[in-house]
Amino acid sequence: MPEPTLLVLDTTPSPRLGRLTGRVRIRYTDEAGLAGQLPHADALLVWDFASDAVRAAWPGDGPRPRWVHTASAGVDRLLCPELAASDTVLTNARGVFERPIAEYVLGLVLAFAKDVPGTLELQRQRRWRHRESQQVAGARAVVVGAGPIGREITRLLMALGVQVALVGRTARRSIHGAEDLDRLAALADWVICAAPLTERTRGMFDARFFGLMQPSARFINVGRGPMVVEDDLADALRRRWIAGAALDVFAHEPLDPGSALWDVPGLIVSPHMSGDTVGWRDRLGEQFVEMYELWAAGKPLPNVVDKRLGYVPVGDRSERPQPGGPDDHFSRP
Repeated sequence: MPEPTLLVLDTTPSPRLGRLTGRVRIRYTDEAGLAGQLPHADALLVWDFASDAVRAAWPGDGPRPRWVHTASAGVDRLLCPELAASDTVLTNARGVFERPIAEYVLGLVLAFAKDVPGTLELQRQRRWRHRESQQVAGARAVVVGAGPIGREITRLLMALGVQVALVGRTARRSIHGAEDLDRLAALADWVICAAPLTERTRGMFDARFFGLMQPSARFINVGRGPMVVEDDLADALRRRWIAGAALDVFAHEPLDPGSALWDVPGLIVSPHMSGDTVGWRDRLGEQFVEMYELWAAGKPLPNVVDKRLGYVPVGDRSERPQPGGPDDHFSRP
């Protein structure tokens, strides 16, 4: 039986795949060569997860890989109708980014509550100005996105004493459905987006939504950039409809140096780095090698994306949270 062919949509630094030497024929390609090589590949590793090339190059009804794996949590950059309709198995890097992203969100919450940006600016100005900061324990947060990242964010926030309402696509035990979001956001001190980008979530955080939030509340996005109408968020901050925001993802990346977002008051801009801790590329490579070994042995793969939904489904579809008074919408530690 001939060796299978693994095609890698590459970017620097390349993945470490030494453990697969002699077991698979590995071919590397850039965006320009992807379309020509896809029909000859048994599996595709999308190492360059910031690329949109797979959508344009996918061969449709022709020969195509049996398995596609992306080294990212989101699949919106490669999932096209032709891939969704095919029998190709699609997997993602679930399991690598949850804790780092949750820690990053925790850092942002603490930085806002303790006014770290203000302290750094006053230090730059050599000004001694005493202020009072906010206590995090007892605050209310809404986490949008009930996948592994949203659940880990919820867990760490609750460890600080924050009351958290977790919102998913549909309601089940301990998770609210999308229909509850507006009501919960109107009561929250923090709204944190960790949801995947789908047609349902695109542009969901807009002027109407920011108008629902409290003037003292803050918004954080570590999900996907196109979920936020950036002009509406900037306007809400300038009008002081909300107290602050932090964006780690943007509609167009990298953010243009001329973008007005750099100068919006109360906005923290970071370059899509919330999940990237030291050694993250090595962990992604190790994860793929382990998954390849399962695939080559004909065993079930973890992290299989439901291509109709656009993400890996999470179980636990029991009854929805029971309604009660306003405090009952938020889970206490």
